[in-house]
Amino acid sequence: MSRRNKILLLIVAVIVVDVLAYIAFPPFDPIQGGGPTGCSYPVCFINGNLELPAPHIIWPAGHHAPPGLVVFDISISYTLFTMWIVAILVVLVMAFLMRGRQLVPSGRQNIAEWIYESLESFGMSLGGPGAKPYIPLFAAFFLLILFCNWSGLIPGVGKLPGLRAPTSDVNVTIGLALCAFFFFQYQGFKALGVGGYLSKFFPFGEFRKGIGAGVIAVFVGLVELLLEFVKPVTLSMRLFGNIYGGEVALGVMTALTVALIPLGLFALEVMLNLVQALIFSTLTLMFTLAAIEHHADGDHETHEPTATPTDPALTTAGAH
Repeated sequence: MSRRNKILLLIVAVIVVDVLAYIAFPPFDPIQGGGPTGCSYPVCFINGNLELPAPHIIWPAGHHAPPGLVVFDISISYTLFTMWIVAILVVLVMAFLMRGRQLVPSGRQNIAEWIYESLESFGMSLGGPGAKPYIPLFAAFFLLILFCNWSGLIPGVGKLPGLRAPTSDVNVTIGLALCAFFFFQYQGFKALGVGGYLSKFFPFGEFRKGIGAGVIAVFVGLVELLLEFVKPVTLSMRLFGNIYGGEVALGVMTALTVALIPLGLFALEVMLNLVQALIFSTLTLMFTLAAIEHHADGDHETHEPTATPTDPALTTAGAH
């Protein structure tokens, strides 16, 4: 059979599956109700494939989250429960791949080491040798977020009770961003000390060079301090917006067209979800390297070369 005939056969098979799925599982509008005959196109189709961003609650039973997109509520939501499942599966799979590891890797151990070494090479290509101590966190964030993103592309996730892509909930992405934020702040204080790290944002030593230089330095430091608190916002909102937006686009296109277009969009989402996981973990790594960078001011004069984002090895050397 020629390649062209195979492609045509695949298209026909997809359309047949689409029709059978429509007959076996007719569209239902969870908002307006209505069965196969009372479901108006396209509103019913869109509502049936679209999940609002507010998380549903598993525990306590019968509990409802406070209104709003970002909430503070002690409960276990669909997204949090799904993230626990994903985290446990990632740990179990990696433990299985590394079980009975040997000095000379073989078999499944090669897979685990290839994954880690690829991430290590990528991280160090961006941050240099100084990034090596932070590669485990970089890899952990990447793998967790990647599979949390991909979980939303599994059929049934978002429809079955208790399951929903974790990163499609802004509360989860804010939690991940805050973990990253506290980590690189801790590393900054650890590497530079309290005075050295705070001098990045309150460089009062610059007043020794003149009032004008001191005022400008303090103004720039306050701007940098403000940007520090913006970092978790950008980390969380970028991840949430892309994942939830992708789910909305995929749901709407699935509702309005046959499966061919959603299949192409599905493949695109697989790639974009990987990119978003890489962006989050890479920014966490870069923010950590920036936090430990030695800030030369009036109190911390140094004649060593200034570290650059591509040469954090000098940064780490200066910080210690």
